Amino acid sequence: MIRFLLKGIIRDRNRSRLPILVVALGVMFTVFLYCYLTGVLGDVINFNAKYSAGHVKIVTHSYKENMDIMPLDLSLAGTGELLAQVKERYPETDWVERIQFGGLIDVPDENGETKEQGTAVGLALDIISDNSTERKRMQLENAIVKGHLPDSPEKVLLSDEFATKLGIEPGDDITFIGSTMHGGMTIHNFIMSGTVKFGINMLDRGALIADIEGARLALDMYDACSEILGFNSIDYYDDEMAVQMSDEFNTEHEDQDEFAPVMMALRDSSSMSMYLDLVNGAIGLISIIFIFALSVILWNTGLIGGIRRYGEVGLRLAVGESKGHIYRSMILESLSIGFVGSVVGTVIGLAFAYWVQVKGIDISHMLKDSTMIMPGVFRTRITSVSYYIGFIPGLLSTAFGMMLAGIGIYKRQTANLFKELQA
Repeated sequence: MIRFLLKGIIRDRNRSRLPILVVALGVMFTVFLYCYLTGVLGDVINFNAKYSAGHVKIVTHSYKENMDIMPLDLSLAGTGELLAQVKERYPETDWVERIQFGGLIDVPDENGETKEQGTAVGLALDIISDNSTERKRMQLENAIVKGHLPDSPEKVLLSDEFATKLGIEPGDDITFIGSTMHGGMTIHNFIMSGTVKFGINMLDRGALIADIEGARLALDMYDACSEILGFNSIDYYDDEMAVQMSDEFNTEHEDQDEFAPVMMALRDSSSMSMYLDLVNGAIGLISIIFIFALSVILWNTGLIGGIRRYGEVGLRLAVGESKGHIYRSMILESLSIGFVGSVVGTVIGLAFAYWVQVKGIDISHMLKDSTMIMPGVFRTRITSVSYYIGFIPGLLSTAFGMMLAGIGIYKRQTANLFKELQA
């Protein structure tokens, strides 16, 4: 029977071509939309994790309450021991130390007098060590516009826009003026080794990227850092795993002293909790709405196709085939058409999604005045769900449409179906 139905679908192109085309187009849009939503909304989360929050973050209790002002005096102390503990406890996670700070950049002239000044947001991380994972995570090599990465603690990077505003080039001296961890004033000289551009407006306007050892020297933070960030092995945020890890750590470290360490999942940073819930809800809601709309279209296609075939039903009844057998064979045939269309649509949808995943959609010109950490290029993301989500409307809708149309076989008298054949 299946072989007979497949021959009918192949030979009668008028009966199969349009339904397969409609199913393929609908499935293609479903797959691409799901990949797009997953990629775009997920990229915002991933960018916040890489550049600011980490998948999990360890800070002091007091620092957690005042994170927006980056209070160096509330930083973690004795981080060498703490870092060794978490690496042993969670070996599958990559743990890194970072310091976030702010201050004034002074550019001297040939006489040592101030030529230009500007405020900078500083980020110190491991750049020059041989086993650094931060260079790749922050994509520093790709972000270089002029010069090169720092190769010693006294060298730093400035955002290209900031360096242009100050009128300096790689190799020029700059002076950082700020506060130390202990509340004193610090004036420290650096050499600008290069300029960078991340495509993130907040960083590109006034960022100073330093090696963590050089920053410790300037800020009097020996064996200290403002935060320890953890990144899982897949380098993509897993909310359930991050929350579980932070709960375990905080249970083991119940000391409520203001300088005691506390672990935060990414959802606990700023307003990320609301955003994560919004992302999960938006992906699910939009996908359901789109799948439902597509289902209605495919349902109508199956219904119209089934009604048009009442003449064929009359012929099959005339040769002695039962109504039940006809009904079941029509449903099986619709499933075959839905399967073929779903396969074609999924392949095309994944192909488009892969192209956008590699090339991306540049929206950096729309983020010139934005203060949010957002990617300047949106990309799709192909997940395991992408391979089968299109089959939900592709198979079920065509089958339901044919089932609804097939009910007419039982409701209409056999004589009327014979008349359809004569017509």
